[in-house]
Amino acid sequence: MVEKMVRKTSMECPLCGKTHEVEERKRFSTVMIKGEKVTYEEHYFVCENADEDENEFETGAMMNANLLNARNAYRSLHGLLTSDEIVAIRESYSLSQVDLARLLGWGEATISRYESKAIQDEAYDTMLRLIRDDPTQALAFLSKNAKQFTVEKRQKIKSKIMEKIDDYGKEGIARKAFEIEYAKYDEPSLENGYTMLNIDKIEAMISYIAAKVPHLFKVKLMKMLWYSDALSYKLNKVAMTGMVYRHEAMGALPIGHYRLMDLANINVKEETSANYDSMLHIYPVEGMDYSSLSAEEKDILDQVISQFKSYKAKEIIDYMHEEKAYTQTENGMIIPFDLAGEIRSFDQ
Repeated sequence: MVEKMVRKTSMECPLCGKTHEVEERKRFSTVMIKGEKVTYEEHYFVCENADEDENEFETGAMMNANLLNARNAYRSLHGLLTSDEIVAIRESYSLSQVDLARLLGWGEATISRYESKAIQDEAYDTMLRLIRDDPTQALAFLSKNAKQFTVEKRQKIKSKIMEKIDDYGKEGIARKAFEIEYAKYDEPSLENGYTMLNIDKIEAMISYIAAKVPHLFKVKLMKMLWYSDALSYKLNKVAMTGMVYRHEAMGALPIGHYRLMDLANINVKEETSANYDSMLHIYPVEGMDYSSLSAEEKDILDQVISQFKSYKAKEIIDYMHEEKAYTQTENGMIIPFDLAGEIRSFDQ
């Protein structure tokens, strides 16, 4: 293995018994962890006074650091959080090792072990990632394990979590919630039109449609999104958004449509209609970045807008009910894009 000198340090050398400068060096070494060979960076000291084949040694602290490097190399190899990443999660919530363990409902020494020597399993790793990526999950754990803390401690932890939620922002939380709806659709398929979920494009599409369609309400918007994806698939064999649509009484509805309306870059207002029903009115977003839409995708949207701009909600629902994608599927079923791509030609 290639060795590199890190620095020289003066100490009482355990090999020759004298106080002098020793070289700290590093190299890549291998070790077996859980039956698997792992390569990691190893640090050690070299005494120039000792015989060449017996001139290396480690201090206790250096040995522990090397073992931690080896375990972190194993973690990285298996996609697990490293000890440093676990420390960063804990410190981001200003929690002690014991408090983080209690928050997650674990034994009090668990976090201490994960930060120093033990390797967490995937289930524990997933829980740590949950609170790292979404502070609302930490709030849910605090509610579940509230009895683990005094009232004063619980309020202090909650205050820090709320700070992180504010920092995380509405868009981050809404995006994460919407992405979770699509967790099972993590590969291109007929269900998503061979396109992975693209929230930036969805937001741009909705604003683009709203800028050209007056009095755009949620029901009509959902059908126009489906027709945009269906027309894209008909022309190019790929959808635009990556959304998955279900057969519902009102036509095609994307999975997670309620959470879709919570996205921060969608300008939606709840308004009351003439018959006092509550309706979600969608408006364009001022300054929206439309760069995620290609010229061809804008042309597809324009065709959909031209076809349905003057339709009322019931009219576009009735129109969609006659599509093969609707007549050949049943309520609650996913509408596959091979059927969606067989939409009728629009009026010329």
